[in-house]
Amino acid sequence: MNDDTPVQYIDSAAGLEAFCARLSVVDWFAIDTEFLREKTYYPKLCLLQIATTQEVACIDPLALDDLGPLLAVLADPRVTKVMHSCRQDMEIFYQLAGQPPAPVFDTQVAAPLLGYADQIGYANLVKELTGVTLDKLHTRADWSVRPLTQEQIRYAADDVIYLVDIYRRIVAQLQELGRLDWLAEDFRQLSDAALYDMPPASAWLRVKGANRLKGASLSVLQALAQWREETARSKDLPRGWLLRDDAMLDIARHKPVSMEALRAIRGLSEGLLNRSGDGLLGIVRQAAARKPVPFADTGIHAKLSAAQEALVDVMVAVVRITADENRLNPTVLAGRRDLEALLLNDPASAVLHGWRRKLVGTRLQHLLSGEQSLTVQDGRLVF
Repeated sequence: MNDDTPVQYIDSAAGLEAFCARLSVVDWFAIDTEFLREKTYYPKLCLLQIATTQEVACIDPLALDDLGPLLAVLADPRVTKVMHSCRQDMEIFYQLAGQPPAPVFDTQVAAPLLGYADQIGYANLVKELTGVTLDKLHTRADWSVRPLTQEQIRYAADDVIYLVDIYRRIVAQLQELGRLDWLAEDFRQLSDAALYDMPPASAWLRVKGANRLKGASLSVLQALAQWREETARSKDLPRGWLLRDDAMLDIARHKPVSMEALRAIRGLSEGLLNRSGDGLLGIVRQAAARKPVPFADTGIHAKLSAAQEALVDVMVAVVRITADENRLNPTVLAGRRDLEALLLNDPASAVLHGWRRKLVGTRLQHLLSGEQSLTVQDGRLVF
């Protein structure tokens, strides 16, 4: 496919069914979405772009009552779904079908194994691999407005036309290096429903600054975050429209007991105070009287001793050696925080999972256990 490839525009049930019948017999296809989320809690799906090696289509979900045929293909374990930076797309499909697509291949996850930057953007990866500079004219377009222009449709289609090309190039290069199977665990995790199921009771963990609270203040924050999450979902509104993080943290710190005290907190709208002021005071009162849910005790917030800091320095050296051996950027393998987490026995450390474990995680564990060590030969560190 190329810039002249015709783009099908599918806005009928018959067209969708026929297209999905063809999709069901291919080994893989590239898929991307356009959506809006500025004014809602849930993303509003506005367009689906799909390409195989033979055809490309833009599917209009706003014109279709049932995406069932497509959701069936997305769940088909025989067909690989190729995406770039797929987390938000996967969340949308999870909400539509109750399960994320599987199996998947994320080119953003795969690219670092070929020496590209961690979390490289789609346009940059296309440029690196094909030399094509993608048009950014419609990056901020309102995809819910109909009709879409031909320029918008072509712009959207490019997101999968070139994805087909870069996927084939990446797979070929990974196979040549013997690294394709390293990604299996990473891709399995991307299809884990737990990744997209976010219980309101754990919403406080996503509030920046929560780790600075303790006792009654932390308990209040946890209750407020749960209330906000449940209310945002029920009203389909962005969390920040109800209560911003900074205002929520201030309420948790000050624990107001009267409407006058609540009004003194910056960032609370008059509408929120009128609608929910009494309820918020009730939440504060009840939460302040109970113990908070504790942070998971991983030890990752502990201050390292001088000896431990020295150990991390040695681990950094191992990461650099390993990266050099494999022609990778060391920051792609592990950051210092990942190494500190490994030293403190945190099972969530990135180097204990997927291809990073295979490449450097096991080596670091052998270093820490004394099974292997570093030495100097001819002016170079050798593991």
